[in-house]
Amino acid sequence: MKNYDILQHVKGESLFVDDTLVPEGLLYATVCYSQIAHGKIISISIDKAEKVKGVKSIFTSKDIPGENQIGGIIQDEELLAKNIVKFVGQPIAIVVADSQLIAKEAARLIDVKVEKLPEIFDAREAANKNQLITSSRTFVFGNTEDCWAKCDYVIEGQTESGAQEHLYLETQSAIVYPVEGGGIKIISSTQSPTTVQKITARVLNLPMHKVEVDVLRIGGGFGGKEDQATTWAAMTGLAAFKLKKPVKLILPRQEDMRVTGKRHPYSSDFKIGLMKDGKIIGYEVTFYQNAGASADLSPAILERTLFHCTNSYYIPNVKATAISCKTNLPPNTAFRGFGGPQGIFVIESAIFKAAEVMGIDSAEIQKRNLLNENDEFPYGQKAENCNTKKTWEKAERLYLIDKIRLDVQYFNDTNDIYKKGIAVMPICFGISFTNTSMNQASALVHIYNDGSVSLSTAAIEMGQGVNEKLRQIAAEIFSIDKRKIKTESTNTTRIANTSPTAASSAADLNGKATEQACNNILLRLKQTAAEILKKNNLDAIEIKNEMVYNDSIITDLSWTELIKTANLKRVNLSSHSFYATPNIHFDRTKEKGKPFAYHVYGTAIVEATVDCLRGIYKLNSVKVVHDFGKSFNQIIDRGQAEGAIVQGLGWMTIEEIMHNELGQVLTDTFSTYKVPDIHFTPDIEIDFLEDAENPFGIFKSKAIGEPPFMYGIGGYFAIMNAMKAFNPKLKCIFNSPLTPEKVLMNLYRKS
Repeated sequence: MKNYDILQHVKGESLFVDDTLVPEGLLYATVCYSQIAHGKIISISIDKAEKVKGVKSIFTSKDIPGENQIGGIIQDEELLAKNIVKFVGQPIAIVVADSQLIAKEAARLIDVKVEKLPEIFDAREAANKNQLITSSRTFVFGNTEDCWAKCDYVIEGQTESGAQEHLYLETQSAIVYPVEGGGIKIISSTQSPTTVQKITARVLNLPMHKVEVDVLRIGGGFGGKEDQATTWAAMTGLAAFKLKKPVKLILPRQEDMRVTGKRHPYSSDFKIGLMKDGKIIGYEVTFYQNAGASADLSPAILERTLFHCTNSYYIPNVKATAISCKTNLPPNTAFRGFGGPQGIFVIESAIFKAAEVMGIDSAEIQKRNLLNENDEFPYGQKAENCNTKKTWEKAERLYLIDKIRLDVQYFNDTNDIYKKGIAVMPICFGISFTNTSMNQASALVHIYNDGSVSLSTAAIEMGQGVNEKLRQIAAEIFSIDKRKIKTESTNTTRIANTSPTAASSAADLNGKATEQACNNILLRLKQTAAEILKKNNLDAIEIKNEMVYNDSIITDLSWTELIKTANLKRVNLSSHSFYATPNIHFDRTKEKGKPFAYHVYGTAIVEATVDCLRGIYKLNSVKVVHDFGKSFNQIIDRGQAEGAIVQGLGWMTIEEIMHNELGQVLTDTFSTYKVPDIHFTPDIEIDFLEDAENPFGIFKSKAIGEPPFMYGIGGYFAIMNAMKAFNPKLKCIFNSPLTPEKVLMNLYRKS
């Protein structure tokens, strides 16, 4: 089954923002950024910059016709800094010129005088000074206060998880040009066209129908373009609207890495209580989220951390508190997993430390506490169609885990410098936007006179194969060749009020809407076919392989002839359909409800080898049994799982974001920020769990984008186990990423 998007990529035919043909007179924009992490703006002088030949205009906050505000959940973020700068890289002015080089030259000449103010970069410091984005939130289940005295073991500890750069192939970018009627059209590399539309309309003081956003595809997002693409689209929109000229803004790679938000770093405290048999009785955790200078999506991300704080385990007594801390770093944002990985890392660290204290393998504790059917999560939802134990048991059986353990033990017994470690990593990840209202989607399907099909949805193709899945849905329902089906660009005029392509929900939501729209048209076509064939039994009419069947007998009526005839009979060959995920809700006053349509489960066995002389390591293999539901495109699903696993391993091991004492990013190039490459990537085996049909997903499938990312967490603990094989007295640290430098320093730490 060919994936036509991939074929276009390989042949270099795919178009992105920078490839867009635009009207004559294109101008180029660049941005003047704050060089100070926190300060009061005294003055902004643009005189020298305006005199540069080729400069068309320079815009500051005073030139904004509407609101100077791009905040979504909380309106606390200015498009262009007016009085206060809050982080290094905050936009202050937009320079528009005949070329990008001219614009950059002029931007360097803008003189911004700032009076420095005290800055905060650490989340715990921010919490101590009550510098918070929102009020803290706490999930309570059972009674932790009364449980500690009943436990045989009570272990406490602290974890740190670092930031992560999105490193999408296409940087933040937008092209905007004026259209008749005083509106604008935006070509944006965004995961959320409606957000771009709404915020730009707010900035320009326009109604939303005057702002059209169009997205053909984007060159990767990983959450980094769910909210933050809006900044660059709105700035470009401001310039184009004011100048009445087309304007392009493409961030250079280094600039993108310096000024955009990352995965949230977390600092966390945990307390876990267990019985001698490994049963977990109680768990308390406090998460300190480093949100950066403004809210962005931090409150929603923090919420999902709470939702996933117990991972795949049933724990009868839980108290989880989350605090979103305001610091003077660029606003951190969505990233694959959306807060889930940060929460899961803490519970896995707590289990690892408990196993160390108890003198047993952490896998014994993990297996002892896996979820059962109808077990309740701390937020009130029950586990349905729970496949946690199924995936664990199959992984043990399929990959011969006892043999792996024996092989690792033999290797360690016969090698002094090199040591191996293994870790088992179960996952449980909820699927839906936790903001219930966002779980909706629309689809618009047209069948043209020649039998070809046009399909419009809110789904953004960003390399994950959603366009191919949507074509596959329409092709299966109509029983026609996929080559007859075209997925249109995502456009706010055709499909309005869209939810972002995020939360692993694009195929589910847009696929369900597509299914409904296609079935609406299919019913009309069957009625038409019955009329043509003079048959009364509509149930006997089928379309298979572009031919009409009656009572399973092929007729002379083809798909093409059926469509032509239906059009002549004035049958509606279009359908707009709307889908909303049923039976989900959450009460934030009680912190209870059913926020997820379903959960995805899985188990991975991760093996690593550490060179204990140099501190370097190799992640050897990741062997997975994953709950895909009933996958209807195994090639795409396998690719998504493999990519997520490698990205998760990168976050846990080598991807380290560093800042200097002034809040400036030091890791802003490929030479200083290390990411997984083909040499880093382990052998990956993925087994599709059988008999796992999902009644809540499109074609009984399950979401795939985010859940496999969590398997990467197992890489951290595989390396830790290898380190402990070399130094049994090693005191475990839970500070990710576990870089080779950290490995070496901790292997030989004296205390």
